[in-house]
Amino acid sequence: MQGERIGNIDRIRENLSSSGQEHLLRFWDELGPAERAGLLEQINELDLDKIAGWVETLVKRAPDVPVRHDGFEPAPSYGVSPATDAERTRYAQALQLGKELIAAGKVAAFVVAGGQGTRLGFDGPKGNYPASPIRNKTLFQIFAENIGAVSRRYGAVCPWYIMTSPLNHSETVSIFESNDFYGLNRRDVFIFQQGTLPNFGFDGRILMAGKASVARSPDGHGGCIRALARSGALKDMRNRGVEYLSYWQVDNPLVKLFDPLFVGLHALDGAQMSSKAVIKNDPKEKVGNFCLIDGKVNVIEYSDLSDELAEKRGPDGSLAFRLGSIAIHIINTDFVAKLNTEGFTLPLHRAVKKIPHIDPQGRPIEPVEPNGVKLETFIFDALPMAERSIILEIDRAEQFAPIKNATGVDSAESTRQMMVERAARWLESAGVAVPRKADGAPDCLIEIAPSFALEPEDLKPRRDQIAAIQPGDQVYLG
Repeated sequence: MQGERIGNIDRIRENLSSSGQEHLLRFWDELGPAERAGLLEQINELDLDKIAGWVETLVKRAPDVPVRHDGFEPAPSYGVSPATDAERTRYAQALQLGKELIAAGKVAAFVVAGGQGTRLGFDGPKGNYPASPIRNKTLFQIFAENIGAVSRRYGAVCPWYIMTSPLNHSETVSIFESNDFYGLNRRDVFIFQQGTLPNFGFDGRILMAGKASVARSPDGHGGCIRALARSGALKDMRNRGVEYLSYWQVDNPLVKLFDPLFVGLHALDGAQMSSKAVIKNDPKEKVGNFCLIDGKVNVIEYSDLSDELAEKRGPDGSLAFRLGSIAIHIINTDFVAKLNTEGFTLPLHRAVKKIPHIDPQGRPIEPVEPNGVKLETFIFDALPMAERSIILEIDRAEQFAPIKNATGVDSAESTRQMMVERAARWLESAGVAVPRKADGAPDCLIEIAPSFALEPEDLKPRRDQIAAIQPGDQVYLG
């Protein structure tokens, strides 16, 4: 039924009734022409042929149980640095190939940015959250400056694709327009929306947000696979000759957007979708776990991994499942196209949430307890669909500092601290003295703009541009 233009109201009622969703037209007689048209459009977007199955297997089913260990193996990976002569040769080849691919315009940046800053106490798209320690540059600005610096370094056009959601699309576009696209050519910035999925009550009935509106939520970061094709972004990539997407999520300002080593290893191995990983801080750290199932790379959510597996250790005492997923990938555009063939779908995941809605009398309800189920897809579920996939370990302190919480772990405060500490290490590696406190933390604030340095090696030739740093200084290098 999806994609079919609905016109006959009796047939619509029949289709809804067969799916157990006839209540979506409960207020039909009270609606005006524009409201009716809008509601029909929303109903037309529902995949009614699949909804009964979703209700049975996802909405009404028992909560998930931890994944058993049958058939599980720890996933292999490339290390942060090569350990043998053969690996050193491989890494050198990959680094050179990655640089060539970036310079040839074969690599594009792709960020999923559909979230709001609600958990941070911030009103607006999360990408507009001020993140840098001195200039308070927003996440969007930090990424844009990185893309601009990479484009200049390689003499290439590095296009940027940004997936928003219905929650923040218009505002995101306005932010970019009001900031003149942060100095990037607007023709090289492609902003598009992800899709949505209906919200369900525990009884399996789709909730109504209003008399003429279905309660819906963004379909998760896995929704990018469909959205890339439907929005025209994939076509734009092909017209430009883009073959690889550098994928990340909007909350990580330390991400290395164009990593030639990662791109090169991925290309050398003929992979279709690859991942970066960090070594987990503890067995139950709240990151996905990389593993092999039937020889294919998979990510198992921390909440789905049994305690037995999470605590399992190898002969050297290290965690067996030590590789944590951080939502940084390289994805081939041909792989995205392949996944958009007819019948493709990523598995759906359930999340029990508090969902505002109206009751059968049309009165608004703001629940104080979870009252329903939202469905979403995860990008990492595409990994086992790839014929080949590699994992590259990275140094967490260099490339992973997500802003997820208002305070504490993975907060704006901890991220700014990591940004300062990374800048201090970079300067010290170039021979610049950085004052430190008794506990070893930098006794100053430092912010390095991508235009000044994209990596530590860029600082050595610019040492004469860096003044001596005193305790308490605020040092901006840009």
